[in-house]
Amino acid sequence: MTPPTKTAGLRKERVGEVISDKMTKTIIVRVERRVAHPRYKKIITRYSKHYAHDEKELAGVGDTVRISETRPMSRLKRWSLVEVVQKAPERAVTTAS
Repeated sequence: MTPPTKTAGLRKERVGEVISDKMTKTIIVRVERRVAHPRYKKIITRYSKHYAHDEKELAGVGDTVRISETRPMSRLKRWSLVEVVQKAPERAVTTAS
């Protein structure tokens, strides 16, 4: 008889784009997944928004980040930032003069 496999230690990870960093130590990450339509079988894109904890406030809007499942930190926040995969290109600042 084989011992039961331990799956409780495995946490889900997702890669997505930061769409908001306006909150303190919190980012909103949009995760994209591509699925086949149930009837027509056309590949369509679905998006999910995840609130993630960013302790050191490393991520900014437009960055590609990796997030991991964690314990609930607030009503909506159940993910935490693992790493910033790719920084967003700097946006040109326009000033009205």
